[in-house]
Amino acid sequence: MEGLGISLNGLLAQIVNFLILLALLYFIAYKPLRRMMEERSNRIREGLEQAEQASKRLAEADEEAKKKLEEARREGQKLISQASALGERLKEEARQEAKAQAEALLARARGEIELERDQAIQQLRREFADLAMLAAEKVIRETLDEERHRRLINEVLEEAEGLKGK
Repeated sequence: MEGLGISLNGLLAQIVNFLILLALLYFIAYKPLRRMMEERSNRIREGLEQAEQASKRLAEADEEAKKKLEEARREGQKLISQASALGERLKEEARQEAKAQAEALLARARGEIELERDQAIQQLRREFADLAMLAAEKVIRETLDEERHRRLINEVLEEAEGLKGK
């Protein structure tokens, strides 16, 4: 080897120096660098896990918000339909009440008309009886008993109504 220009003592000294340098670099530089790299790797992994958890929480919150929005929409529709049904029911009740009032008013008016008609008929009968007595008095030239004459006229009127009904 000496022919190549390599001395054995120099080579051994350089190998020992290299091994010492390698050991020093291992303990002084490599271990702290490796520890720093592992810490950085752990921080990145934790950051990714936190980001993933935050993403899941965001998705859950979004889903919950959608559910609440849908529930609120259904509740709103339910309230609208209830209000509409209530309005229809109130309108129908008002219509029925108005119809009942109209029927009651019509029945009362018919009753009043019937009463006025009966009173008018009674008045006409009295006037007719008075006219008939006057006419009979003038024809006969004597005064008939008023009570007997009224009875006679009422009988004639009742017979006339009986003939009308047939």
